[in-house]
Amino acid sequence: MPDTGFLRQPQVLSFVPISKSTLWRRVHARTFPAPLKLSERVTVWRVEDVRQWMAQQGASSR
Repeated sequence: MPDTGFLRQPQVLSFVPISKSTLWRRVHARTFPAPLKLSERVTVWRVEDVRQWMAQQGASSR
């Protein structure tokens, strides 16, 4: 995963082992970072937000 930048949905799902449906369910439940709309058809997540979420998941499982 890059240090900064944006990830599209397939890239997010390659780093986070959940389904597309679960990803959107968590976004709507606000338990996963909200995406940004760059245009009508382009939705992205900030790498920093996804990294922080992943770190929190690791910390909460300890």
